[in-house]
Amino acid sequence: MYEASKDRYQEMKYRRCGRSGLLLPEVSFGLWQNFGLEKTLEEQKEILFTAFDAGVTHFDLANNYGHPANGMAEENFGRVLREEFKPYRDEMVISTKAGYDMWEGPYGNWGSRKYLIASLDQSLKRMGLDYVDIFYHHRPDPETPLEETMGALSDIVRQGKALYAGISNYGPEETEKAVEILRRNGTPCLIHQVRYNMFERAPEEGLFPVLRKEGVGCICFSPLAQGALTGKYLKGISSGTRAAKAGSTLKERYLSPEKLHIVEQLSEVAEERGQTMAQLALSWVLRRREVTSVLVGASRPEQLKENLAVISASPITEDEEIRITGILEGTWENI
Repeated sequence: MYEASKDRYQEMKYRRCGRSGLLLPEVSFGLWQNFGLEKTLEEQKEILFTAFDAGVTHFDLANNYGHPANGMAEENFGRVLREEFKPYRDEMVISTKAGYDMWEGPYGNWGSRKYLIASLDQSLKRMGLDYVDIFYHHRPDPETPLEETMGALSDIVRQGKALYAGISNYGPEETEKAVEILRRNGTPCLIHQVRYNMFERAPEEGLFPVLRKEGVGCICFSPLAQGALTGKYLKGISSGTRAAKAGSTLKERYLSPEKLHIVEQLSEVAEERGQTMAQLALSWVLRRREVTSVLVGASRPEQLKENLAVISASPITEDEEIRITGILEGTWENI
């Protein structure tokens, strides 16, 4: 059985999650990609061991993660929990979500009480857990009353199936309403999971002020814009990369000539800082005081180790932030 590194907490830094008692690692690990059939179980274990040995205590899943079938990531993670991680369960924060299409019929999607409670019961069974630490509603439901969705989250916490409630992909106004309902129910909103990276900065003006005011933590997904902010696409799209997969929207979303030019300029900043492009992108997200943690994935232990090196990087200076902002807004070359 796996034995964790004895110095696993020496390097990682932890931040308080909003106005709560929970600390999260600055870098958390997400199982959105590579935890279905893309990798063998032994390869998956090696990546997870690398994360935990580096002080990554938070592992993020959702009911629909895993390829080719929904739920495979939870099943595989549950197996690793049983076979290797069982002695360390209380050192881990395990989260899952429900909100996207999961099973056939009218009750397997969105935000009804029936769907959320049934989905979490299925997730707990797949992972072999009595509870998760955080349970999120994965996206807003335009049809179901918010009171029903938040009421289900509150009851899930009261039932002991989750220790904390969270929301994901909610806009600023929806977030304020959800936070208020949860507070009235006596189950505060712990955390909001939002897409935030150098190319997608909308949370800075709308969501972040709400989270700051309400004392809600924030964890950011897609900090590397699905790999576009690593610089690996500057020489084109290679076979086997995410952008080359059928159905991928990465190329249209992040790989325009304008965006690739931005990455070229940012790579110069990274080199001057002694960082890789990916490390700079992570440092940039972590510069925000509203951000509790940043979610990364990995297809190899070496890739994960490279990203975890951001923990020891120097903070972005004021001058560097001015330069980076100018590059992102297309004004730097004219300064």
